Amino acid sequence: MKVYFNNSCKICKAEIDLYKKENIQEISWVDITNNIVAEKETSKSSKELLRRLHIKEGEKILQGAQAFLLLWKKIPKYKFLYNFFKLPIIFNLFSFGYEIVAYFLYLKNKKQLNSTKEKQ
Repeated sequence: MKVYFNNSCKICKAEIDLYKKENIQEISWVDITNNIVAEKETSKSSKELLRRLHIKEGEKILQGAQAFLLLWKKIPKYKFLYNFFKLPIIFNLFSFGYEIVAYFLYLKNKKQLNSTKEKQ
């Protein structure tokens, strides 16, 4: 399983770093920042990858809240999150909330990425 995450977003990086500490061998971590290989592997644009967390398992690509559910399911320490957030009504609320937070993180990070490009 490959987890495609935005390492240039400080909040995203902090959360992913917590998951990485669990050293789950079947999870590969892929920083999508300026990563053409990630775009090809997922068939997603850079903008799409920056907008949400993505996971590739086999040939299937999951994104957003569904990707988080799969990630939590694979990490024993966080399986309780999977068990809670998979409940239909909770998942719908989580998915809606995730989209709002992810959108604002995307806007914040997009500005950060643009200012980094301007300095180069």
